[in-house]
Amino acid sequence: MQTEKKAPVEFIPQFQKSFYHPRYWGIWLGTGLMAAMGYVPARIRDPFLGSVGRLAGKLAKSARRRAQINLLYCMPDVAESEREKIIDQMFATAAQSMVLMAELACRKPAQFSSRVRWHEEEILQPFKEQGKNVILLVPHGWAIDIPAMLLASRGQNVAAMFHNQSNPLVDYLWNAVRLRYGGRLHARNDGIKPFISSVRQGYWGYYLPDEDHGAEHSEFVDFFATYKATLPALGRLTKVCRATIIPLFPVYNTKESRLDIFIRPPMDDLIDADDHTIARRMNEEVELLVGPNPEQYAWILKLLKTRKPGEIEPYSRDELYPRKK
Repeated sequence: MQTEKKAPVEFIPQFQKSFYHPRYWGIWLGTGLMAAMGYVPARIRDPFLGSVGRLAGKLAKSARRRAQINLLYCMPDVAESEREKIIDQMFATAAQSMVLMAELACRKPAQFSSRVRWHEEEILQPFKEQGKNVILLVPHGWAIDIPAMLLASRGQNVAAMFHNQSNPLVDYLWNAVRLRYGGRLHARNDGIKPFISSVRQGYWGYYLPDEDHGAEHSEFVDFFATYKATLPALGRLTKVCRATIIPLFPVYNTKESRLDIFIRPPMDDLIDADDHTIARRMNEEVELLVGPNPEQYAWILKLLKTRKPGEIEPYSRDELYPRKK
């Protein structure tokens, strides 16, 4: 996919004539259906989308297996039947959140804001008023992009790092929607320096703490009931960006068709902490945000891929959950 850079550090999605090719018609059809669903009242569409999501979760064998393994490791004391309910609801939430994002992309934020509730939003206000640098620590929830879009729609510049999608049209559409109200995107292939530059220029950083980056630069620290290879990058970022880290997590309340955005107090204890402590504090914030609403979290990710020497990667252990052939 060809891209154009507005600045040396910023990714700008570019439409390509090749997107008209018949091989992309299925994606266009799906995108059109999602956009149309965005105009259906949420209380009507959510039960339908929930059913679609749960069905998709039954058919997506590999993704479901990853979620089963993650929850087995992270919540072994929860009965298997309850873990399966969490997974079903997770897939339901995924479908509902995707259409919620489509709604925000197609309609004005004012038409959307009555169904958004910010919790502890006063934490953010002094930083906005005083122009202080902020990095928002946002775990991988299904509605993860929506708070950034809402902040941008209210005039707060936001910068985020992202992975390109393998399908070029999906990549274009997804990132164009993310930038619907402004902000900056930085491709991970360009490294972290462009992200740091944006934060130092006053953009609020949007940082995802829960990806597995391998063992080389990570710390093995507790994560729910297991452990995880965790990159202690926040310690460096808070120093070089001269930024305060503030945890945030979006939760879609399907019963009330409302998005709740939870904000936690600033992580002011990272400045002088060692890497092990920083990594654990990151995971602790993820636990505090995700724990009350585990169905909101993207358990389908390979969160636990990197293990300590001598341990088998969970996703290759057929005795846990046999892979479907």
